[in-house]
Amino acid sequence: MSILFEPLRLGELQLSNRIVMAPMTRSRASTQAVPTAEMVDYYRQRAGAGLIIAEGTAPSADGLGYCRTPAIYDRAQIEGWRQVTRAVRDAGGRMVLQLMHVGRAASWQNKPVGARTVAPSALRARTQLFSDGAGMVDTDHPQALSLEQIGEVIGHYRQAAENAREAGFEGVELHCTSGYLPMQFMASGSNQRRDGYGGTVENRVRFPAQVLAAMADAIGPGRVGFRLCPGNPYNDISDADPVATAQALCAQVEPLGLAYLHIMRSPMSELDAFALARRHCASPLILNDGFDGPSAAAALEAGQGAAVSFARHFIANPDLVERLHAGLPLAAFDRKTLYTKGARGYSDYPNRSLAPT
Repeated sequence: MSILFEPLRLGELQLSNRIVMAPMTRSRASTQAVPTAEMVDYYRQRAGAGLIIAEGTAPSADGLGYCRTPAIYDRAQIEGWRQVTRAVRDAGGRMVLQLMHVGRAASWQNKPVGARTVAPSALRARTQLFSDGAGMVDTDHPQALSLEQIGEVIGHYRQAAENAREAGFEGVELHCTSGYLPMQFMASGSNQRRDGYGGTVENRVRFPAQVLAAMADAIGPGRVGFRLCPGNPYNDISDADPVATAQALCAQVEPLGLAYLHIMRSPMSELDAFALARRHCASPLILNDGFDGPSAAAALEAGQGAAVSFARHFIANPDLVERLHAGLPLAAFDRKTLYTKGARGYSDYPNRSLAPT
């Protein structure tokens, strides 16, 4: 049997196989950031994964910034997620929740009234995003967080981790890439602070390290992971030395004994993110980006990581684990329906491997 189908333990998380569903924003939550019945169906269909990492979810109203993305800071959102986790658990699956504060990668048009757009420094991200009301719009000019406000944001993450456990998730993952708030603190181009959260690389990684420590203290380090992609320029991020930044974060969080590092392949051809993570992170690795079944099995056999996460293959193949196990061809997904409303291109992909022959 391929190593992909062997069980695995990551901290307190017990996986039935090493095929992980990566977190993917799909924009099917309600306008109040509450998970919907369509999301219940979507995740339940993919419960064969050894672990589902649910899509990026805001820990606070300020953390929202895209249209129709979920959150977990109020009672309706917690209850909505509870319907999702119950359905997945009943189907034999396990879930953790990715916590995603978008920081300056936001538009007020996608936020509730009164929510702010914040960042380590008052520098607008030179990019656009979609809003249902006005189409493509510029990102907001953010407010720079004060020291007191940084403490409040860390508290929001801590409470979100507790809310996730209440909602039935087995743990949480901190999104530290793609130009969102933790990466905005980490990257030299978006962080121009001159206090304990800026300047040196050790200071710049302090915010995500403190968030991870707070969540680990709240729900246990064996239920907390984090995601990195060194050198990722998405959402107007630049960093003078992404290798040093990743090394510094791994060094600060190593004493915590976290469940895993979800490491993405770097877009920088000269940077081997997987090798970097193996050298500098003591936690088990979930490898991500560009894998199919054979290449994933080969990477695990070679000792590059403990598990592999799949994104686009899980979109069109809710039965991905069964297909890989049986050696069946994989369906292609429809890019046009990635972020549209409704079940089309979301929860309506067929389980062809289960069809009668």
